[in-house]
This record gives sequence, structure tokens and C-alpha cells, in this order.
Amino acid sequence: MKAATTFVSIGVVLLGSPARGVADDVSAMLASIREKHNIPALAAAAVRGEELIAVGATGVRQEGRPEPVTIDDQWHIGSCTKSMTATLAAMFVEEGKLKWDSTIAEVLPAVHSKPEWKRVTLEQLLRHRSGAPGEAPRDLWATAYQARGTLKQQRLDFVRGLLEREPQAPPGTKFIYSNQGYTIAGAMIEHVAGASWEELMQRRIFTPLRMKGAGFGPPGTAARIDQPRAHVIRDGKLQPIPPGPAADNPGVIGPAGTVHCAIGDLAQYAAAHAREGRGAHPLLKPESFAKLHSVGEGEDYAMGWGVTKRGWAGGTTLTHTGSNTMWFAVIWVAPAKDAAFVAATNVAGSDAEKACDEAVAALIGSHLK
Repeated sequence: MKAATTFVSIGVVLLGSPARGVADDVSAMLASIREKHNIPALAAAAVRGEELIAVGATGVRQEGRPEPVTIDDQWHIGSCTKSMTATLAAMFVEEGKLKWDSTIAEVLPAVHSKPEWKRVTLEQLLRHRSGAPGEAPRDLWATAYQARGTLKQQRLDFVRGLLEREPQAPPGTKFIYSNQGYTIAGAMIEHVAGASWEELMQRRIFTPLRMKGAGFGPPGTAARIDQPRAHVIRDGKLQPIPPGPAADNPGVIGPAGTVHCAIGDLAQYAAAHAREGRGAHPLLKPESFAKLHSVGEGEDYAMGWGVTKRGWAGGTTLTHTGSNTMWFAVIWVAPAKDAAFVAATNVAGSDAEKACDEAVAALIGSHLK
């Protein structure tokens, strides 16, 4: 399994804005999109400023079962996790425990590495320009699935294995989308913080943003249909995958993509980046958000965000997709409009991507002006 790397393209016609106050229920609108693309379930939400202005969910938690999804259900967001890890890193930069140019050798001096890794910086890791491999070595991946020891220890062991090998490319020379690079960054954060990435995410991001249902790995339990379940398409049919090791990538690569959360909570997280340090729960100083969202000349990927321009957004947008091959999620952030839009579904593939793309486009068209 791996995380999605495609950034969908949103084009919309802007319509009128709804009355403010109670969030619009857009479930009926989402239902037609879900049916069109034959996916089990679909959820989406929009935030403007600090207010959830639209939210909806439609479909079933498991194909072939009657339990409907709700707006409080949890969705695996895959690589949309990456900007959360970058946000966490920025907090420790603000506190002086890390610097953007902190190197692997400085932060993890006890970890033996090939010489090429020693000068790789935290910023290079978060921008996918560290030379970290795009695919995990098979032996390290197999060991990660065995899940021996705490996740913090597993993560450090995984990083040791990576750093004992040559980078895929000379550090700083090219963009290589890498879950492995984010795992190294996560281990660096863990080392300076003295706590696991999972603990830090709960304490520093989920709690301040009141993301009460947020967690890690596939949501729900195997014994009950209490949350949406992952699905794969086999022989043209949707097949549910119950929560468990087969329903996600190994937890060791959590900093690259294992978060799950409710769709409204994901929208509120995205809105914090839309506000860029303004308003309630800013998480970071404006200059830190600016750093996270900036790109170099000719580049289109910042720290956990694809960066592009859209007319409906009034300029620059931040976006990311996420998938562990069994779920799909997408975020679009418009800082100039102080707005954010998200969608998620419990299956992956082209139909899932199109459905989420259309859901976001419909929300932008009906709730942004």
C-alpha cells in the first residue's frame, strides 16, 4: 500500500453563499455524486473563517450492510497527514528545539548513517527533497508489519535501516515523494520531544483543534460496524476490509499518513491553515505558516502541501490527497478567502477521486463567493 500523490484539479462556477449560522446539510447533494460513481460512502465539509458552513455524509459504512454513515464518522485521510507532521515540526522550531536546517546527524547523532544522509535537513525531508526513497525497502517494510516494540522504537529502527543505505538521489537535487522521508522527520521530532509522534499529535494538534474522534490507523472495530470500513475493488466488486493490519500501512510510517478523523474535524484543521495564524486556535505564528506554505522557484510542493493557483480561491491554494489504497481524501485550502474544503470516501481508485473532486467543486460553487 502507499499514499496518493495526485493533486486533483478543481474548476467551478461560483454561486451564492448560504445563510450563516447552522451548517448546511449537503448530504442530498453528496448522495447523487456517490451514486454516480458507485462508491460505498462519501462525506464532505466546508469551513469559512472559524465556522463550519456545510457538512454532509451519505452511503453505508460497509458495502452490502444497512448501517448508514454519519457526519460524525471517521475517515482515514492517508497522506493528508503529512501537513500535520510538518505543522508539528514547526511548533518545535518555534520553541527552539529544532531548526529548519537541523540535520539528521545533529538530531540523531547515535544513529549510524551513510555519509550522504548526515547533512540532510528537516526542511528537505518535509519538502521531499532529501533523497529519501519513494518506496520502502522490502525487508524494512516486512519488519514494520511485524510491529515489534513501541511505535516510537519501531520508527527509530525503521529509520536506522533507511540511513544504513544510500539515498535514492543526492540530497537536495530532486523531488522524490517519500513516505520514508516523513518517517525520518517524525523520528527527529520524537527525539527532541521525548514522546511518540502519536502522543504529540494528540496533545499539540487534535486537542487544541477539538478533533475529538481523531486517531490513527483504520477507524472502528472488527467486531462491530461502528465506523466506515475500508474497501478494495476485486473482480469489479467492492470488498470491505475490516479494521486490522490488512486495513492500513504499518504504523511505523504514521507521520506520512495514518490519521483518521471526522470530516468536520478535518475541515477545521484545514481551516487553521487557511487562517495562517489569524483567529482562534492558530497553532503557530503567521511566519511559521508562511514558511510551511512557501515554495521555491519553479516548485509546487511546500511542506505537506501542493501549492497552485485557482481563480475561485483568489490566488494561491494549498491542496493534498491521501490514500492507503483503500480510502481516499482530499483537502483544498484558500487562504485569501479564509476557506477550506474537504471530502473523503471509504474506497480508493479513479471513481473515488472523481467523487471527492466533484464534491469539493460543488461545495466551492455553492458556498464561496
